[in-house]
Amino acid sequence: MAAKIPLSVVILAKNEAGRIRDCIESVRWAEEVLVVDDESADETAAIAASLGARVLRRKMDIEGRHRNWAHDQAAHEWVLSLDADERVTPELAEEIAAVLGDGTGFETYSIPRRNYIGDRWIRFGGWYPSGQLKLFKKSVFRWEETTVHPRAFGPAWGNLRHDLLHYSYRDLDDFVRKQDRHTTLEAQKWILDGRGVSAGKALWRTVDRFLRTYVRKQGFREGWTGLVIAWMAGKYQWTSYVKYVRLKRGTANAAGATAARSA
Repeated sequence: MAAKIPLSVVILAKNEAGRIRDCIESVRWAEEVLVVDDESADETAAIAASLGARVLRRKMDIEGRHRNWAHDQAAHEWVLSLDADERVTPELAEEIAAVLGDGTGFETYSIPRRNYIGDRWIRFGGWYPSGQLKLFKKSVFRWEETTVHPRAFGPAWGNLRHDLLHYSYRDLDDFVRKQDRHTTLEAQKWILDGRGVSAGKALWRTVDRFLRTYVRKQGFREGWTGLVIAWMAGKYQWTSYVKYVRLKRGTANAAGATAARSA
């Protein structure tokens, strides 16, 4: 690519010293690379700075709010939003350059992603193409300011053709660890939203998510790994519910104790 693209690539990172280099190297064609470091305890920030990235530090509080803040710091109107475990292929870079060079079309674009567990690309079970809104004008796009799985708000979007590589999990153990953290955030989100979730509804969601992942979205074609993915998809719903009940009881008990002290 002869000239750099007038675009800010905003990368969110925390303790990603082993992966931040490859992420930055894949976007050197952009005029600005901005790394927002979530108080890493390793060399993430130092490595990013050594590669010419602008580095800002901010502790993540709420995911949607953190992402919005990060995008607001970009020098350019057009933003490509990445996490440190994502890589832009040369083909995708050329497509982005063409879209921005045309000056026409949409103000927001979804990019298909190849999601990996270790070095295995998961094609079935709903994991591909798994498009996400990653390329946008920051003035027209915002994330819902919630803890996990925030919704996107913006105008109608276009769809790019070339894939973004997403090394989602280092291995199956990493998959399990991250799901444990995400189910905690999911339960907290339900509490904050005042959402009422019954055991029956949670059980239905558990079974539905397993069958949808394994059968309808053909997760069975991934063999043993596909079965694990479908099982974890269902388990996510039930584990979130169990944590939700515990949190709700804890909140009620704390409120009761406060009322008793005030009486």
